[in-house]
Amino acid sequence: MAVPKSKVSKSRRDKRRSSHWKLTPPTLVACSHCGEPHVPHRVCRNCGYYNGKQILKLEEEAA
Repeated sequence: MAVPKSKVSKSRRDKRRSSHWKLTPPTLVACSHCGEPHVPHRVCRNCGYYNGKQILKLEEEAA
């Protein structure tokens, strides 16, 4: 069985473990219809288009 030659300090151990918890930011692409960023392969929440076709009929708010 493998036995460590010397003690690994807490700071050295924690430096090694520090990079494993980081999350990647979500990928966003520009909508082909309105240009707003949205998650790929999902309907755009701003205009309701997906793959060049209108999927959701969103009512525009008059403000």
